[in-house]
Amino acid sequence: MRSTVVSRMAHLTSRRAGLPRSASAFLAAACLTLGACASGTERLADSTAAAAVADTVPSTEGMIEVPGGRVWYRKLGSGPGTPLIALHGGPGGTACRFEVLAPLARERPVIFYDQLGSGRSDHPTDTSLWRVDRFVAELSAVRKALGLTRVHLLGHSWGGALAAEYMAAAKPEGVVSVIFSSPLIDTPRWIADADSLRAQLPAAIRQVLDEEEKKGTLDSPAYMAATDSFYARHVRRLPVADEPRCAGVASNDTIYRQMWGPTEFLSTGSLRTWTRAADLKHITQPTLFIAGEFDEARPRTLDEFRGTMRDAQLVVIPGAAHAAMRERPAEYLEAVRAFLARAEQPAGK
Repeated sequence: MRSTVVSRMAHLTSRRAGLPRSASAFLAAACLTLGACASGTERLADSTAAAAVADTVPSTEGMIEVPGGRVWYRKLGSGPGTPLIALHGGPGGTACRFEVLAPLARERPVIFYDQLGSGRSDHPTDTSLWRVDRFVAELSAVRKALGLTRVHLLGHSWGGALAAEYMAAAKPEGVVSVIFSSPLIDTPRWIADADSLRAQLPAAIRQVLDEEEKKGTLDSPAYMAATDSFYARHVRRLPVADEPRCAGVASNDTIYRQMWGPTEFLSTGSLRTWTRAADLKHITQPTLFIAGEFDEARPRTLDEFRGTMRDAQLVVIPGAAHAAMRERPAEYLEAVRAFLARAEQPAGK
């Protein structure tokens, strides 16, 4: 559910040299089975080129006062289209990976921000701030500060949960369309889907997960390696380009653990019973669900959510997982661009 998974995977990679031989063996086998370690020159070039567009369009950045502190934002482009504001994953993730959306900034402003507590935003230590309602108020404050009277709303992963909560609780005006990108919509359903995916892991990996969870040793090298194997299948399955703007930008694992839990497939935090599935039917704006074929946000589940809404569609990116935006940026951007164009058409056309 979070962009911090990437840094976690890098951390796990650095620790593998000290893993038990069995753990190293099943991770190597996972790479061979998935092809996740093979080169993807064309996809990497697409991702690099997309992010590089950010250096060719007008941009501004700054700090905005929100409940609890200040958040950092970045605005790309100044085209005539309705602005797109993007909400990053987590909770506790960062927005720097939204640079891949830069090609859309040739047509419209693209705005993203680090939610309070992460990235370039303030990092207060008051844990009472890590509440869904405060993040909703934060989004409202960002829109007001930037004068975003009309917007398209894109939420990725936890950002999708934030978008759903914002639409249901704040009932905002001026939202032209909503894009749920690999979203969390219903935690119990997310966990049920995760359990199903976990059941498909090789027996050796499942055994490690089960034994370490029973012992409560979720920080053991073996458990972290087994978790990484799940992530290699369903979080970031394909190679992604380097992200220079993410260098030194810190996520916040404290927020993630307090609100979500220790891993993508275990929710023990304040979001463990959260859902807005029943409220989706009240979203009347054009809506796009978009996810990877192997996404932990299961396409079949998203299609069920889509079916409860008046004007919603689903796009599944072949071969990709939860990081489809960066794994297959060309296909992702093509789908989003087409959706935004349709959403901006006058009624009846």
